[in-house]
Amino acid sequence: MKVHIINEKNSLCNRFLAELRSVEKHTDRMRFRRNLERVGEIIAYEISKTFQYCSETVQTPINKATVMLPEQEVVVASVLRAGLPFHQGFLNYFDDAGNAFISARRVYDEAHGFKIRYDSVYTPCLEGKQLLLVDPMLATGASLKIAYDELLQQGGCPFHTHIACVIASRQGVDYLQAALEGKDVTLWLGALDEGLTEKSYIDPGLGDAGDLAFGEKI
Repeated sequence: MKVHIINEKNSLCNRFLAELRSVEKHTDRMRFRRNLERVGEIIAYEISKTFQYCSETVQTPINKATVMLPEQEVVVASVLRAGLPFHQGFLNYFDDAGNAFISARRVYDEAHGFKIRYDSVYTPCLEGKQLLLVDPMLATGASLKIAYDELLQQGGCPFHTHIACVIASRQGVDYLQAALEGKDVTLWLGALDEGLTEKSYIDPGLGDAGDLAFGEKI
């Protein structure tokens, strides 16, 4: 599985990542959501460069022009609820995309271990399409692997799957590379961090993306 890390090169994405991480700025929920959206827009643009394109002719007021347009349809899929602003960033560029949503949450036990509980999956047909599975945080990788399996079970086999995350842990990336070996999957990251906390939050990460975007939950 090929991995692209956006902040390995200097770009405006680094500013948005810095604000998402900063305890002085990320408590502004509107700004936090907008920065998730901006990172989504940047990664969406980078992913678009890998698509297959074909030529089409459009009529301008003066004459005809030939343009190159993507061949495959796109489906953007995200895990509720933290994925919503990130999802919107991709829709800003792929504005005619289909949409899929997965309802999932961590259920912790007394020893701080957790299981991923999925409540529902909503997806259009994925056959032959470009699937963009987007989730801000890739911690252990377990939830994204389950999301990928559930989407393909219900929606069929896409032409290619792009998994996109704002920040990932090294452990999560290693897990996905092993779990999805041989699959048509490419991984896109805003940044890669080395650690995980005892509760499996990315270190240094940015905290709980869902709570920062929408407020604390019970």
